[in-house]
This record gives sequence, C-alpha cells and structure tokens, in this order.
Amino acid sequence: MNNYYQYLLNGLRIRELLSKRTSWKVGGYAQQLYRPISMRDLTLFLSLLPKTEPILWLGLGSNILIRDGGFAGTVISIAGTLQQLDVDDGVVTAEAGVYCGKLAKWVAKSSLTGAAFLVGIPGTLGGALAMNAGAYQSEIWQFVLNVTTVDRHGTLRINTPEKFRVSYRNVEFPDGEWFISVRLKFDEGDTNFEQNLIKNFLKLRNITQPINKFCAGSVFRNPKGDFAGRLIEVAKLKGLTIGGASVSHKHANFIVNNRTATAFDIESLILLVQQTVESTQGVHLVPEVRVVGEY
Repeated sequence: MNNYYQYLLNGLRIRELLSKRTSWKVGGYAQQLYRPISMRDLTLFLSLLPKTEPILWLGLGSNILIRDGGFAGTVISIAGTLQQLDVDDGVVTAEAGVYCGKLAKWVAKSSLTGAAFLVGIPGTLGGALAMNAGAYQSEIWQFVLNVTTVDRHGTLRINTPEKFRVSYRNVEFPDGEWFISVRLKFDEGDTNFEQNLIKNFLKLRNITQPINKFCAGSVFRNPKGDFAGRLIEVAKLKGLTIGGASVSHKHANFIVNNRTATAFDIESLILLVQQTVESTQGVHLVPEVRVVGEY
C-alpha cells in the first residue's frame, strides 16, 4: 500500500504556475496541483485532503479567469486524463476529461447524431456539464441520461437530470461535488451527414471567432432575445483595450490577450464592458466565464 501512496503522490505538484494551463494564458500559482491517472486515484486523493481545503477543478482552462495572485488551495487538473469513452446501443459513457470536440467526432464515427455542436465548445466534458454548455441551438444537458459526481470525501454518486436545476449556461448542484462522468443518449443517424455538419460548424467557428488568439470563449451570456456580442458592438467597444487585453475586432463577446495581458487587465476590461453596456443600453450582461483566485 505504501508503494501505491507514493504512486498517487507522483501526480502532485507544489506551487504550479496556472497561466500555462489556461486558454487566456494568465493566472498565478496554485498552492498545489494534482493530475489523477484514474478514477481510483482521484477518489483516494480527495479522501486524503484536509476537509477545509479549497479545491478548484481545471480542464483545458477555457471559460475561466484565474487571478494573478493564484489559487490558495488544490487545483485538480483533468486535461489529458480521465478520458475513457464507450458506446452501447446509442448510449455514450464518457469521463469528465474528454475534450468536447473529440466527443463530437467520436460520436459521429459511431453512426450517432446530435453531438456535432460540441465542436464549438473549447473545453472538457466536465466543464460543459457544470455550465450546461451549448452552441448552434443545442445544449449538453439535452442528451444527459445520468451523471456521476464525486464529493470532497471521494464519495461517488449517480443522479438523473431531475436532481439538478438546469437552465441556460447554469446548473445548480450541491457545493463540494463535481461531475466526473456522464451517460449521454444520441440517436442513430448518417455518419457522413454528421461529419459534414462538424466540418461546417468548425468552418463557421474559424470565420466568426478569434480562435488563433489567447481567449477563453464567450465572455458574457446572451441576454434573453438578444446577443451579448451585438450589444457590445453597438456600444462601439470592439478594440477597446486595457493593458494587454482587448475586445476582439472579430467577435465582440470575446476578449483576447495580446500576449502581455495580466488577469487584472482582463477582469478590468470585463467590468468596463459590463458597465458601458448597462449605462448605454440598459442591459446587464452576466459573465459566462468564472473568475477565481486571489488578487
């Protein structure tokens, strides 16, 4: 057992710089960072943490802004791990570390339809479940049969969607629990059609979004009956810059790091955009990105 504990701790890093693990390329140090190799490792590691330890889950680091002061706790990184995939009679079982784009392509190759929209989501399945991510008029929770969560004690629970309050870009679930796997139901369909749909979605994304820049996806949720990007553009905020951060000229609901931005620059720009749209158009934009950590 001592050898297993040593193996378990091989995935632990002390004072890990988080900027290299976020799509905005900003963020200070984590007190410690852990990369689980398997579900067994993850549950045991969680059970060994102090019960008051702050925990932050990190996938590909999109849809999150980690402040320059870093995170005073444990970051659990699942990028490149927890990536098991299986399909049986149209039901896909996937772990939280699976990349959304990978799942879309894998589902299409399995002669199933409905997952093509996931190529528009630049993150992992765990993050997509936590925020009910969506694109092209579809959302991930439309396809959920059940989910498995883990709590800070390492206890696993399986629940159906009825146990959660799911809405646009928001899922309410117990504090101190995280999604680690999901079963999704897709319909049988034409593989070629689905693969062509994926290609078209990727082409549209390349045309309309600054994917070759350091960014974190859409910054604000779309207000009911409108688009955040349209409101920001009408407010003439495209190109607005604070420090090394700018509102994208390509899509106004994206903020890009021009390679010199700090997290403070980006957060300041988010607040300025929010205040300007509210004062000029009377609409309060709600951030889609999570802001965490110390100043």
